[in-house]
Amino acid sequence: MDTPRIDGRTELIVHLGHPTHSFKAPLIYNPYFASAGINAVVVPLACRAEQLPALLPALFAADNVRGALITMPLKVAVMGMLDTVSPTARVAGACNAVRREADGRLVGDMFDGEGFVRGVRRKGLALGGARALVVGCGGVGSAIAASLAAAGVATLRLFDLNTSTAQGLRERLAATYPALRVELANPDPADMDLVVNATPLGMEPGDALPLDVSRLNASTFVGEVVMRERITAFLAAAQARGCRVQVGTDMLFEQIPAYLAFFGLPVTSPERLRELALLDVALR
Repeated sequence: MDTPRIDGRTELIVHLGHPTHSFKAPLIYNPYFASAGINAVVVPLACRAEQLPALLPALFAADNVRGALITMPLKVAVMGMLDTVSPTARVAGACNAVRREADGRLVGDMFDGEGFVRGVRRKGLALGGARALVVGCGGVGSAIAASLAAAGVATLRLFDLNTSTAQGLRERLAATYPALRVELANPDPADMDLVVNATPLGMEPGDALPLDVSRLNASTFVGEVVMRERITAFLAAAQARGCRVQVGTDMLFEQIPAYLAFFGLPVTSPERLRELALLDVALR
């Protein structure tokens, strides 16, 4: 692997969250930066929610901090500290990327859903006018729903065991996309073009499936956000029904080119990022 160059011209992207031991971004971005000769580095920085109001402005006071990756437990808290947020971040109710503009304003966006959408589109799924079911309306589910709305789906069916979480997402979607049909209903996939498991189900052996897979049509595209297993029990069941699928790690690698563009850095392909990443084979 090429060694990252760190000198007086190096620009920093800080990766904020807590705890940091599970952070994957430095293992993906930094090998790419080194390979491409980009004088930038992603640095993990432990930050609890109560520390963010003091830390974020101080970090961006440094001229060589180009931006920040934001992860748990800070994605929601950071929203109130920004000057501008994208419609996607506003609908998701969370932000996972911040940059400083030339005039000093802090701008935030959300790319989890963008990664999911880029992945399914590259696999041939047309989203304009599509019907999509999102099971799980927490952070990642809200981000995916927001990006699907931006991509032009006609109907979004939402389900979450916490009905108030689903209702809140529905209200945010309606405020930004008034023409979008949003249903709060049981997670029946029978008439859907796209079905997304945005719940933690599948992270542990023996987890229940997020919906009744016997109701899946072979023409339905099925996506997963769980990354612990490449082919989760849910994806295996969907494949057995004849469905095309997207694995959880695709969302991770597909969103990074969007991050790079957001930070004004040279963009590469998800395939190149996978090739260079210093991750376990299962996650690549």
